[in-house]
Amino acid sequence: MALFKKRQVGKAGEWYYCLVHHKVEEGPECPAKDRFGPYETPEEAAHAMETAQERNLEWQTDPKWNDKSGEEDEGTGTSS
Repeated sequence: MALFKKRQVGKAGEWYYCLVHHKVEEGPECPAKDRFGPYETPEEAAHAMETAQERNLEWQTDPKWNDKSGEEDEGTGTSS
């Protein structure tokens, strides 16, 4: 058991979106595994989920990262 718990100190002007509490935080209040950020403004942090969704969609539709022929070569694709 640790005698002293290391607390992360937040910096003014760094904004995060907590995935557990679904809220914007200034400085890292929650563990890194539970947050997105840092963002420059609280407004950017408030839209973190939308930003992540947009980036995921871009990745899924990017032909450089979504190569169907590679899946077929590995035997995971469907071919007739």
